[in-house]
Amino acid sequence: MTGTDVLDLWDASAREHPAAPALVTVHRVLSYRDADRLTDAWAASLAARGARSGELVGLAFGDPARTVLGMLAALKAGAGFTVLDERLPPTARAELVDRTAAAVWLGDGCHAPEGAYVPAAPDSGDGADGPEGPGAARPTARAAASDAAYVLFTSGSTGRPKGTVVERDALRRFAIAVAGRLGLTPRDRWLQVASLGFDVLIEEVFPAFAAGAAVVCREDSRALDAEELHIALSRTRTTVVELSTQYWLEYARWLEHTGTTTPADLRTVVVGGERMDPRPYRAWQARQPAGLAHVYGLTECTVSSTFYTGLLPDDAEEVPLGTPLRDVEISIRRDGRRVPDGETGEIHIGGPLLARGFLDDEAATARRFVPDPEAARPGARLYATGDLGRIDADGQLVFRGRADDQIKIRGYRLEPARVERALCAVAGVGQAVVFPDPEAGTALWAFTVPADPASAPLPGGAERLTGADRDALVAPLEAELPDWAVPRVLYRVSALPKNPHGKVDKRRLATWATAGAGTGAGAGVGAPPVPGEPLGGVLDLFREVLDAPGLGPDDDFFDHGGQSLLAMRLLARLRESHPAAAGLRASALFASPTPRLLAKALADRENART
Repeated sequence: MTGTDVLDLWDASAREHPAAPALVTVHRVLSYRDADRLTDAWAASLAARGARSGELVGLAFGDPARTVLGMLAALKAGAGFTVLDERLPPTARAELVDRTAAAVWLGDGCHAPEGAYVPAAPDSGDGADGPEGPGAARPTARAAASDAAYVLFTSGSTGRPKGTVVERDALRRFAIAVAGRLGLTPRDRWLQVASLGFDVLIEEVFPAFAAGAAVVCREDSRALDAEELHIALSRTRTTVVELSTQYWLEYARWLEHTGTTTPADLRTVVVGGERMDPRPYRAWQARQPAGLAHVYGLTECTVSSTFYTGLLPDDAEEVPLGTPLRDVEISIRRDGRRVPDGETGEIHIGGPLLARGFLDDEAATARRFVPDPEAARPGARLYATGDLGRIDADGQLVFRGRADDQIKIRGYRLEPARVERALCAVAGVGQAVVFPDPEAGTALWAFTVPADPASAPLPGGAERLTGADRDALVAPLEAELPDWAVPRVLYRVSALPKNPHGKVDKRRLATWATAGAGTGAGAGVGAPPVPGEPLGGVLDLFREVLDAPGLGPDDDFFDHGGQSLLAMRLLARLRESHPAAAGLRASALFASPTPRLLAKALADRENART
């Protein structure tokens, strides 16, 4: 793996393995030769429309395969790329489109900006040569190592997500390092499952291409539940897949419950995004043939920085974050100075994989990308992660918590202040605090204090918000924030309690919420079950998955903390006891979000089968 540009890695794979699969889709397998010719043509089309060094190409496809092709084409045109997540609400999408000021947009569907176009599709069969045809030559302009490869956005505390600018040399080094650490070869197939606006997409694509391996793409960007994931892994003969911590836990739970093992071809499951409990990690290593790679990293440092692939010792209290990738420097510091191994401090990341900084935000860049006071190399920088950690006796990085209030929700970093500020902008809300649910950590809880004390509940208790009260708070947030950042369980309190250090006592708030479980407007109410409907079993599963014993037959799944991962779990449990649930997608819950409606949908499916 040589060369000075990230595209040299692609060119080497295309030259050495021209007939090997590069992109596997539901409809077609594109060889390196075919994908190379097609992306050359796309690059020519982009260059003709103004894409070049110093510019960005925007990608707004719902199709993962076209997104991957667009990433390659943008780099071939000398430009960088940005990917627009179709799940963002319209206001947030419009702001990101404006901020990136992309020279050209490729995309289709309702979330694509005005003026976006779709080049020749990989399965179009159009063989006509020309300035945009499959025979068009790649642009000759060569980009510099310091040019932007891509810009992806992360959460910001001010309500403006930060655009992280990663340069081409950092992407090249990263692809080589991950391919080497995982031992990727041309025989590997990496299944793409991450959201298209998430930085894990970068890790799913470029290390595979650097090794001459194949990227396997789904038909669309819809999330797969555990059973669908297992089927996809088996059918595509996938060897490597990367899952967020909570997603992996759902898959591990499904495997255990069904008595199934990972598919024969699957050799490595990369897991990261949140703290890992050692118990399921050990259980997996004891039962499953596929190995685990626990990773840690940030968008600002080019995705993953450390990997742990060892067998977890029986006495380990934490799953290590691992050791640094090639070209990554990890240090534990206090006040900018290293601390001895074994001591806790803030994790700092250095080396050539650091991003250039934040798009059009010099102040934030200077605040987080700081000079290294101990470096011998002039201009050396560090990224202060805000994570606490230590280096253990084996040289492994171990996570010890956060130095600030930043949290992780389903693998996404989030500044709670961003959500709290949005809540306080809603009429009638005086104060707000949000944090992950204490049990699973997969959804946000929100506690609000009314601006009018007369509307507050009695002190020392939390009133669960449902119906119109809940909708009045959630609707403005859904118009501004991505789905995973919107609180799904909301409470009203008379005041936010403080601990002895003067900070909001989140533990006491959680206790108030638990003590009031099943109370509040609409909780546990509704007409009795209808004879002949399988409501009893469905209602029990809703209560089990949501951990809400007081849930009623007409209570909404999403109003009571439900989200995509819990929907996966509910559908998996339903399939065990209801044959009519076979093939039912998690999206069915949007149409039938209550136990009664879902029970009726199951009954209708059963009747249609008989």
